[in-house]
Amino acid sequence: RLEAMEGKAMVVCMSRRICVDLYRELDKVCPNWCASGDDKGRIKVVMTGSASDGPDWQEHIRNKPQREKLAARFRDPEDPFQIVLVRDMWLTGFDAPSLHTMYIDKPMRGHGLMQAIARVNRVFRDKPGGLVVDYLGLAHELKHATRTYTESGGEGNTALDQEEAVAVMLEKYEICRDMFHGFDYSGWTQANEQEQWLELLGAALEHILGQQDGKSRFVTVSRDLSQAFALAVPHEKALGIRDDLEFFQTIRRALVKREPPGAKPDEEMDFAVRQIVSGAVSSEGIIDIFAATGLKKPEISILEDTFLDEVRSLPRHNLAVELLRRLLNGEISKQRRKNLIQARSFSKMLEQTIRGYHNRSVEVAQVIEELIQVGQDLREAGGRGEKLGLTEDELAFYDALGTNDSAVQVLGDETLRTIACELVEAVRRNVTIDWTVREDVRAELRLVVKRILWKHGYPPDKAKKAADTVLEQAEVLSDEWLNEPDFGHGAMESP
Repeated sequence: RLEAMEGKAMVVCMSRRICVDLYRELDKVCPNWCASGDDKGRIKVVMTGSASDGPDWQEHIRNKPQREKLAARFRDPEDPFQIVLVRDMWLTGFDAPSLHTMYIDKPMRGHGLMQAIARVNRVFRDKPGGLVVDYLGLAHELKHATRTYTESGGEGNTALDQEEAVAVMLEKYEICRDMFHGFDYSGWTQANEQEQWLELLGAALEHILGQQDGKSRFVTVSRDLSQAFALAVPHEKALGIRDDLEFFQTIRRALVKREPPGAKPDEEMDFAVRQIVSGAVSSEGIIDIFAATGLKKPEISILEDTFLDEVRSLPRHNLAVELLRRLLNGEISKQRRKNLIQARSFSKMLEQTIRGYHNRSVEVAQVIEELIQVGQDLREAGGRGEKLGLTEDELAFYDALGTNDSAVQVLGDETLRTIACELVEAVRRNVTIDWTVREDVRAELRLVVKRILWKHGYPPDKAKKAADTVLEQAEVLSDEWLNEPDFGHGAMESP
């Protein structure tokens, strides 16, 4: 039985109305718990809503930045915000290790039920485990969820019995521990200094990444271990592996971490660079893999030769491959929002190189060199438009036309440049807010594109595919165009 302890609690209600009504009742019983400001109060309702909801609900309706501020408060174990009332928010993908009790008054099943239960079973300080107070009787649903998420292949009896959950947990624990065979991580809890912890983290990641399909295998089995642990606590065998589990969870988070919560995709690389430069490490052990490389530079551009040389000289080659893969993925993602065809080309190059790495058909040192070459090509691709005398948008359409090699041979670069310039002008003039969903508008725009292709002698048998590619590229660029303050629309040209 769990003893009374400091921490956080979540109440899962069946509806938003119930959340609001329960908040009012709690306010009557404990008026000092409630406060109107988001920076005050012990209890809050977190839910979505709109201006059409009643005036008595408006204090509980917040936009995304406001909800993120509340989430930061709730994650802070020292913050007085201790009880949250939700319907759907924060039941998946939300991590607050100090959360130890969940009151469920809402039907749930399968993945959602397992995710909700897992909210209260994160390893945290001296917390013995999580407590779930079930008001509906979810045992039947829990049987199905447990079978799906804690048993190998979904075979055998359901694992509702705690002893069975412990057996599954120990099986996954042994696999995780075996993956660290020959690597001593026993002193990780004493690695209080940042440099010591980074050194251990980097070595641990290198150890996992150096194994055949090590990353995906460890990510999967450590996730399974965490899920089984959530069902096994507070069994003494579960409590006995808490320290090792926390280490495994930290390694897993470093392997799967992409960007900080709430960051926009195009901010990912800036965040990575800041991590490398500052060596920033969370006191709770959630560390980004970039920091583990040990790279420290005062000012760097991600794809500059000096930085790529730094990566080339990293002693942990598998970690260097993972770093380069993430950096290049981020750069390609940014490029995909401007030049779809060019981004696809680089994405294919990256996938081929990483496939050779995973298959162990290429030496790690050669993989690093190939990834560095992709990075250098990416950087040089940014200056192609200037060399061709084209804007970024014109270059994107030029590349869309250039996917047809026979057209390039027949027409030549000069004609393709002319077509690209005319396409940008015509498409910009004819796109409307709803053009991607209105088939009649899309069909007319397709005819505008084809007319320009025919005018310049684009091979007729290739025109349809070229028009499809041009419209696909137009979808990528039109969102940006439509958001321009001075963007105007002329009448649709007659085909």
